[in-house]
Amino acid sequence: MCATCGCGNDTVGVITVGHDGPADPGHGRDGPPHSHGPGHEHAHDSHEHAHDDGPPHTHPPATETVSLEQKVLAKNDHLAQHNREWLRERGILALNMTSSPGAGKTTLLERTIRALPGTPIAVIEGDQETVRDAERIAATGARAVQVNTGAGCHLDAEMTRRALHALDPASGTVLFIENVGNLVCPALFDLGEAGKVVLISVTEGTDKPLKYPHMFAAAGLVLVNKIDLLPYVDFDLAACTGYAHTVNPGLEILPVSATTGAGLDRWYEWLAEQRRAGAPRLEGVGHPV
Repeated sequence: MCATCGCGNDTVGVITVGHDGPADPGHGRDGPPHSHGPGHEHAHDSHEHAHDDGPPHTHPPATETVSLEQKVLAKNDHLAQHNREWLRERGILALNMTSSPGAGKTTLLERTIRALPGTPIAVIEGDQETVRDAERIAATGARAVQVNTGAGCHLDAEMTRRALHALDPASGTVLFIENVGNLVCPALFDLGEAGKVVLISVTEGTDKPLKYPHMFAAAGLVLVNKIDLLPYVDFDLAACTGYAHTVNPGLEILPVSATTGAGLDRWYEWLAEQRRAGAPRLEGVGHPV
């Protein structure tokens, strides 16, 4: 279980590579995943006091919980730094794409891949179940790895490392890491990316940046998607932009429509700028450690 968010996210359930790539049949660890059968319970350090007039009263071990959260994040950060160094050595621009469910990340990536045929692009797809998004990406001609997290609500650095092993992107690739739809936990877990891109849609609340400030504070870019629906929904683009800037004053915000293509030219320019600012390529180097 993930001690930070309690989501049970400590294994990679499935890794599937699309577009004739290699596959990793493992489950996110060097050994088999750890599971619990019915009726199997762990002992916990919490203190329980039995009372004759009611159920046991439990005091959560707050100190131990905080310590475990720190250890989980410290281990993740260590692995993320290895991922980052491996990506930098190859001049691979890795972007952690985050959003609420249904904001349009996969549609955006499909359109981006087709609009940039001269740019090598690969995708790590994160979802709780199914390989549908990886299949959609593979249909564009790009290589994709699907990571299924099961009960997990986010990707972590170890999952990303194993996906990189399976995908093995070439030097100079733009690597999109499409995280599980969630604006909470992905803000906490560094994957080794160069930056986070947050996608929100006009079908969501105007005050999204205020409700999820950690994600917007960590972002390098926000794409406000589905602007073709603005005449039909109650969404104040100017107010949303202002809220985002109260959380992150230097944040660039691009209104776009992944359906119609409106505003996407600036998105493509931003990607080109990030590639030009990236690390030099080194050929002939191996898998991430």
